[in-house]
Amino acid sequence: MQIILLEKIANLGDLGDVVDVKDGFGRNFLIPQGKAKRATEANKAEFEGRRAELEKAQAALLKAAEKRAKDLEGAKVEVKQKAGIDGKLFGSVSNIDIAELLVAAGHKVEKAEIRMPEGPLKAIGDFEVTVALHHDVTANISVTVVADETQ
Repeated sequence: MQIILLEKIANLGDLGDVVDVKDGFGRNFLIPQGKAKRATEANKAEFEGRRAELEKAQAALLKAAEKRAKDLEGAKVEVKQKAGIDGKLFGSVSNIDIAELLVAAGHKVEKAEIRMPEGPLKAIGDFEVTVALHHDVTANISVTVVADETQ
């Protein structure tokens, strides 16, 4: 299936690119979410008419993400979890926990924006976590996991 991208999509293309994708990916994800349209002649003509408007909207999103990254860069959060004597946690610290702490600290972050390539944190210590606010904008935060002494 050929589609026209209405925004930049990681590992696929930029705004306005005509790309081939699998039918299910286009039909079930990209088109319903407004990220793409089928690459028909009518849609291509409509896209060219709206190109400036879409580029302006993408530039505004990028600028907002850069502002959020500037506010978020270097933020530190502390998580208290029950842990064993050896420093391993009973449970783990996930992106949901980190997002809740950042929101409580006054940052506007969603759980899907927090990138944890090695998975949830399962030990006591300091960890660097990346927050992907846009395809081209990321911020690094510091997460400190400490043992909860209350029992």
